[in-house]
Amino acid sequence: MATDIDATGHHFGIIVSNLDRAVEFYRDVLGLDVVTRFSVGDEAFGAAVDIEGASAELVHLDAGNVRLELATYEPEGEEMPDPDLNRPGATHPGLEVDDLDAVADRLPDDVETLSGPQTTESGTTIMFVVDPEGNRVELLEP
Repeated sequence: MATDIDATGHHFGIIVSNLDRAVEFYRDVLGLDVVTRFSVGDEAFGAAVDIEGASAELVHLDAGNVRLELATYEPEGEEMPDPDLNRPGATHPGLEVDDLDAVADRLPDDVETLSGPQTTESGTTIMFVVDPEGNRVELLEP
């Protein structure tokens, strides 16, 4: 069923417990530029996210044609269970790079990876890194 909605990508968000640490990873390790940093916390925001009295600190990073939004909330909720990618509801950002082997070689030693670059049957080479909060981030070379 088609609608008249013509949605386009604006951002994808990741909720974190330590905003500065997360920004450092996405900026310094993955090379995303900070676009803006701001906070929200009015009654309309709380109603929109369905959390009474909610406020958030947010950072938008440039990820090409879309932004990556990192956010911390007050009040902070409980940690998500196991972040394995095969769990229904699991999410991950996918970031395209030109040379995945070179990127993998330049990753700092303390960055956890799920594997080295793997070329899948679709012909895309992928690997997943783990951010400081335990979120999976796909790096891919089409």
